[in-house]
Amino acid sequence: MENLTVVVEQIVATVNSFLWDFALLFLLCGTGIFYTFSLKFIQVRKFKEGWKMLFGNFSLHGKNEGKGLSSFQALTTAIAAQVGTGNIAGAATAIAAGGPGAIFWMWLSAFFGMATIYAEAVMAQVTREEKNGVVVGGPVYYIKHIFKGGFGKFLAGFFSVAVILALGFMGNMVQANSIGSSFKNAFGISPVVTGIAIAIIAGIIFIGGIKRIARVTEKIVPIMAILYVLGCIVILAMNPAGLVQAVRDIFVGAFSPQAVGGGLLGVSVQKAIRFGVARGLFSNEAGMGSTPHAHATADVAHPSEQGIVAFMGVFIDTFVVLTCTALVIISSGLYTNGETAAALAQSAFNASLGNVGNIFIAFCMLFFAFTTIVGWYYFGEVNVRSLFGEKAVKVYAVIVVICVAIGATLKVDLVWNMSDMFNGLMVLPNLIALIPCVGIVRKLTKEYEAKKK
Repeated sequence: MENLTVVVEQIVATVNSFLWDFALLFLLCGTGIFYTFSLKFIQVRKFKEGWKMLFGNFSLHGKNEGKGLSSFQALTTAIAAQVGTGNIAGAATAIAAGGPGAIFWMWLSAFFGMATIYAEAVMAQVTREEKNGVVVGGPVYYIKHIFKGGFGKFLAGFFSVAVILALGFMGNMVQANSIGSSFKNAFGISPVVTGIAIAIIAGIIFIGGIKRIARVTEKIVPIMAILYVLGCIVILAMNPAGLVQAVRDIFVGAFSPQAVGGGLLGVSVQKAIRFGVARGLFSNEAGMGSTPHAHATADVAHPSEQGIVAFMGVFIDTFVVLTCTALVIISSGLYTNGETAAALAQSAFNASLGNVGNIFIAFCMLFFAFTTIVGWYYFGEVNVRSLFGEKAVKVYAVIVVICVAIGATLKVDLVWNMSDMFNGLMVLPNLIALIPCVGIVRKLTKEYEAKKK
C-alpha cells in the first residue's frame, strides 16, 4: 500500500509539473491575450461600466424571485470560490518561491484573464438551460454547443468528472483542512470538532440549493472581503516605509530579482514569471471553467452584462484581496525566512499584530475557505446533474459533507496535489471549446455595444 502511494504521488507530481509549470502557463495566458485583442481590450474599455454594475447591484438582500439569480448574487457565488485560501497561502507561496516580482506577473496574468472570464460568462449565458425550474449552465453546455456528437460528449464528460473530483470532493477536503488547522493553532480547538461543525452548516446550505447558496454568499463575501482588506490596510499604515519598499521590490523583482534582498533568494526572472502566473491563475480561476457555473444563473438583459460583471470578480480577487496579502508579506521582510504558504502569511501578520494576527488569519481562513466550499460544491453539483441526473445530487451532497468532516482532520498533501492535478486537467476541455467561441462572443459584444449607443 505504501509503495502504491509513492507511485501515485510520483505520477501526480509529474502531471502537475507539466501542467502548472509549462502547459497551462502558455494556454491560459495565450487565451487571455487572444481574447484581449479580439475584444479590443474589453477589460479596459468596460471597466468603468463594470464598476457601476457591481456597486449599483450591491445588496445584502438580493431579490431572486425568478428562475435565476440577480447579477450580484451570481458574482458573489463566483467570488466565493475565487477568494479562498489561495489569496492567503497562494500569494505567500508565489513570493517565497518567485520573490516579490512574482506579484507583478500575477497582475499581468490577471489582466489578460479578465478577458477570458468575460468570454466564459458570455458563453455560459448563451448556452444555459432550465431544468426542473432551475437555471443551470457552464462549460459542459458550451462544450456541447460548439462540438456536436461524440467528441463534444467526451470533452463535456471529461470536464465534469474533473470538476467533481477536483472541487467537490478533494478540493473541499483541503479547504476544510485549512479551517481545522488554523483554528487549532489559534484557539486549540480539535479539528474533529471544527470539521463536524463545518460539515453540518455546509449540509444545511447545500440542501437549500442555488438560491440558498446565493443568499449566503451575497452576505458573507462582501463582509469577509471588506474586513480582510481593512485589516491589511491597518498593518500597512503601521509601516508606511515598508509599503513603499514593497511596491518598489515588486517592480524591480519582476525584471531583476537579484536586485532585491541582495540576491539571497537566488530567484531568476523565469522563476518569478512561473510562480507568479501559476499561483495567480489558480487564485482567480480565469479560464479554468469553474466560475461560469455561477455566471450562467444570472438574470440579465444581455449576456455581455454578466461578462462585464464577471471580469470585475477577477479584479477584486487579484488586484484587491491578493495584492493586500502580498504587500503585507513583502513589507514585513519575512519572505526570506524559509517559510511558505499559510505559515509565511501568519508570520507576516503576527509581526505587526502579535497574537492577534493568529486569530485574524484563523477567522479569515474560516470565511475564505468556507465560502469556497459552498461555491465549489455548487460547481460540482451542476456537473453531477449533467452526468447522472437529478437523483444523484443528494448522494453527491452527502459525499461532500463527509469529505468536509474528514478533510478537517487529515494531513491531505496528496489530496491537495491531486486536486491541483484535476484542476489543471479541467482547464484543457474548457479552453478547447472556449477558443472557437470567439466569433459568438465578439458578435454578442458588438451587439451589446450597439444597443448601449
